[in-house]
Amino acid sequence: MLEKLDDSARPSRAPHRRVGVSFEFFPPKTAEMEASLWEAIGRLAPLEPSFVSVTYGAGGSTRERTHSTVSRIVRETAIKPAAHLTCVAATREEIDSVVRAYWDAGVRHIVALRGDPTSGIGSAYEAHPGGYATSTDLVHGIRRIGDFEVSVSAYPEKHPESASFDADIDALKAKIDAGATRAITQFFFENDVYFRYLDRVRKAGVNIPILPGIVPVQNFKQTAGFARKTGASVPQWLAERFEGLDDDPSTRRLIAAAVAAEQALDLMDRGVTDFHFYTMNRADLVYATCHLLGVRAKAVSAVDG
Repeated sequence: MLEKLDDSARPSRAPHRRVGVSFEFFPPKTAEMEASLWEAIGRLAPLEPSFVSVTYGAGGSTRERTHSTVSRIVRETAIKPAAHLTCVAATREEIDSVVRAYWDAGVRHIVALRGDPTSGIGSAYEAHPGGYATSTDLVHGIRRIGDFEVSVSAYPEKHPESASFDADIDALKAKIDAGATRAITQFFFENDVYFRYLDRVRKAGVNIPILPGIVPVQNFKQTAGFARKTGASVPQWLAERFEGLDDDPSTRRLIAAAVAAEQALDLMDRGVTDFHFYTMNRADLVYATCHLLGVRAKAVSAVDG
């Protein structure tokens, strides 16, 4: 008979555990999507996230919508927003004006990214003439304009365009030298992938927080397709859990909740205390996972849709 694990040794079963969470949203394209976004923000805001980030489309395609969403978060909630910003298809002057507009709107945290090629993930990236060539240059530019908190990306399975893990970690260190204060990882499904990466970067002298990025699988085929494009591996066991459920959304949601809970609780039991969730503008799975982690809602004023 297998010996029972000592529950007292599991942080996930300890009372009064300290957990930090943050959430990513994307700016809505339609009135219906906007209502869905603000419903999700209203649901998750009482969890008092450390910050919420709002993405920025390639080539500034969502620039105005991102700014509008972030500004409304500042005006109408107590949440600290982080605005995404990329180098794609814009001059330094154009990007600098966006940074100053965020500062004027009360935003003090930017997620600085190079961004995907305008022709799509997988195609060659070309820096915009007169623009910031790399995310390191962008971090420099942001910090030159104001005393922003700057988060950057990290890749537990390395960036698809990086020649090696060492080159990838050197790129992260350059962003930190430029002023980055936090890194958020690309999503992953095998927790060992994250911990191996954490060991690598710590041995390389990287000491800033490296938040694990978690994506609750709302749609397996869609998530797996995106993972392939970004270099994130999809384990066979995960595919098998969703196998045969294409026409069974109710069971699919239950499986998704179980997978997210399993991953998050294992991360916690292995020492992780801060989690970043890619929400896809949907709150229920994220809210349930946060509840399992011990995060409880506080009373806050309602967010109107």
